[in-house]
Amino acid sequence: MLASTLAACGGDEDTSRPTLNWYNFPDDSGALQQAADRCTRASGGRYRISYNKLPRAADGQRQQMVRRLAAEDDSLDILGLDVTWAAEFAEARWIREWTGETKRRATEGTLRVPLQTATWKGRLYAVPYNTNVQLLWYRKDLVPTPPSTWSEMLDTARGLARQGKPHYVEIQGAQYEGLTVWFNSLVNSAGGSILNPSATEPSLGPPAVRAASIMRDLARSPAADPSLPNQMEDQNRLAMESGVAAFEVNYPFVYPSMRSNNPRLFEDFRWAPYPRVDADRPARPTIGGIDLAVSAYSRHPGLAFEAALCLRDRENQLTAALEGGLPPTLRALYDEPSFMKQYPFSEEVLSSLESASVRPLTPAYQNVSIAVSHALSPPSAIEPESAVGTIGEQIDQALRSEGVIP
Repeated sequence: MLASTLAACGGDEDTSRPTLNWYNFPDDSGALQQAADRCTRASGGRYRISYNKLPRAADGQRQQMVRRLAAEDDSLDILGLDVTWAAEFAEARWIREWTGETKRRATEGTLRVPLQTATWKGRLYAVPYNTNVQLLWYRKDLVPTPPSTWSEMLDTARGLARQGKPHYVEIQGAQYEGLTVWFNSLVNSAGGSILNPSATEPSLGPPAVRAASIMRDLARSPAADPSLPNQMEDQNRLAMESGVAAFEVNYPFVYPSMRSNNPRLFEDFRWAPYPRVDADRPARPTIGGIDLAVSAYSRHPGLAFEAALCLRDRENQLTAALEGGLPPTLRALYDEPSFMKQYPFSEEVLSSLESASVRPLTPAYQNVSIAVSHALSPPSAIEPESAVGTIGEQIDQALRSEGVIP
């Protein structure tokens, strides 16, 4: 009896407080586990956060959460959503709205554009955990002054090709989400959008035709890597590190990678803002990132909101930035000396985030993205007006469909 009593007492620490299950992308840096541990300690014993790793691929992450939420699984508490999922999950009533004091704390000091990704029909359904945005990376030994527009960059690449020098522009040309991001960035940079403001029908028009034309022109020029139709972000990184390219449009993860993998080339590795479509109009690159939402089926929603705010607080976002390479969503961190030292391009990242665009906010986003990437693949085969017409027709059908994408 005494042994049984002692065993029960010894288990009190594990059974007397709720466990909040946090599902997020698999983080190899340890930053997310550190955040879970910090917030568990900060709770004063009121809850414990368990960090559960989702599949690496975004499609696999979404699929796992969709299936479990559709089954009203109450073991999910905090959800790490890709920035394109909030509208779908909110419309399906799988996640809770942020209101009152929790909304105030979630929005205070948070960058405006990342907040847009967490908003649906004017209501906040998640809190931005981290963000991301592409820059133009280039070799200073080949290009003393970076181009400010796509046309300038292509002209520079052609000139380097004539001289027999490395001249490729590495960018995401495979038939996947990266191709949609490229198109969305160009459309918004040209002054347009894929959907109208109410997300009820396609917008597209001349800016979309212009965007498709730029993609085709690059793909048919000497600037195109022969592997362009199959390239994603990591292939772009590897090609740049191998020395065959002069430019790379990619996320900041390429900076530490170049430093580690090619120290000699790193000496000439520089960055600049995302290229403009028009010289007199700022570029509007598409942001990425993760938003934290609270499951509608959580048995501890109050604690889950509190824990989500802790997970994305100043200390945890700074750790995620310094150790995991994830740009923060809190404006004040861009003035933090340790962040600025490790991110020498922090000024360009912040400026890009403040003028950035978001991908179409709609529950049908998965179908919208598929329509775009299929119509524009391979980039060298694009017929701009025809492709934009096809995209418009398919998006219109996607927006009229009922139910949630399986």
